[in-house]
Amino acid sequence: MVKIEELEKELNQGSLKNIYILYGEELFLLENVLKKIKHLFGECVKGINYIPIDETNIGEIISDIETPAFGYEKKLIIARNSGILKKEGKRKNTELGKIKDRLAEYLEENHKLIEESVVLVFIEEDVDNKTNLYKTIDKFGEICNFEYQKPIQIEKRMKAICQAYKVNITDMNIKYFIEVCGTNMQELINEIRKLIEYAGENGTIQKQDIDSLCIKKLESVIFDLTDSLGKKETDKALKVLQNLIYAKEPIQKILITLYNHFKKLYFTQIALKCNKDIITSLNLKPNQTFLVNKYKMQAKYFNEKDLKAILQNLRDLDYHYKIGLIDLQIGLESILCRYCS
Repeated sequence: MVKIEELEKELNQGSLKNIYILYGEELFLLENVLKKIKHLFGECVKGINYIPIDETNIGEIISDIETPAFGYEKKLIIARNSGILKKEGKRKNTELGKIKDRLAEYLEENHKLIEESVVLVFIEEDVDNKTNLYKTIDKFGEICNFEYQKPIQIEKRMKAICQAYKVNITDMNIKYFIEVCGTNMQELINEIRKLIEYAGENGTIQKQDIDSLCIKKLESVIFDLTDSLGKKETDKALKVLQNLIYAKEPIQKILITLYNHFKKLYFTQIALKCNKDIITSLNLKPNQTFLVNKYKMQAKYFNEKDLKAILQNLRDLDYHYKIGLIDLQIGLESILCRYCS
């Protein structure tokens, strides 16, 4: 098993292995690595030296490995979401199981031949690391789990992009940028490029640039709304809500996000009271751990009774909206005003 950064470094240095398993949730980085593999491999002619495989033709993989890449030194075979490495449920696919066993045995016996003629890449959402096939590939190839990046890793990547374009940004503003724009790598790169263009070479990205140019994630805006609500600043809370509506954010989505946010504040209070781990209590992913302090700070604005009341009000609003008794926007504004008063 190699880390994402190690695999990226190998590929940047031009080192291409013959068998890979790429899997996990961080699809942007996974697809970037796949692009690098294809680039290092060179020209791809589908059906000749490039063979895509999925669940419909996975049974032909050994035949595809054995067929020469006519006119080319090597063949690139990419098996994407074929199911051959996926964890199976109780109802196992016996035919797929036979293919797994045959392929594991074939790779074990012919790995030297594969080194000379094939680059084989398996891409799955999830894998079963207990199968013979997984263990065989681990023995002769490289396996990389594309987990969601932790905040410190995301910060490092964003800083590296800025440095590549000779643009400055402080550590504090990098953190703020991620808080505002979320942790989706594709969206972050789109937003940081905007800021880099605006700052220009040898320029510096400022906090006000992030506020002016970046598209704030709904979750980040809900934090702003809750801050205003916690401080009993009715006008500011209503303005944040109205800005979301003007930006054409679906009102139902705002209601759901607001409800989930207050539920997390309630769970944060319970976790603090019972001395439990907040990350576990909120079921935060590795790329969301930076939110812990924000939830803790906001939870202080409310007592347990307030949070229960707000959650009940939001549930009642949803019910009354569904039976046609109230407009969602009016209902949300009423809840905000009621709490602040």
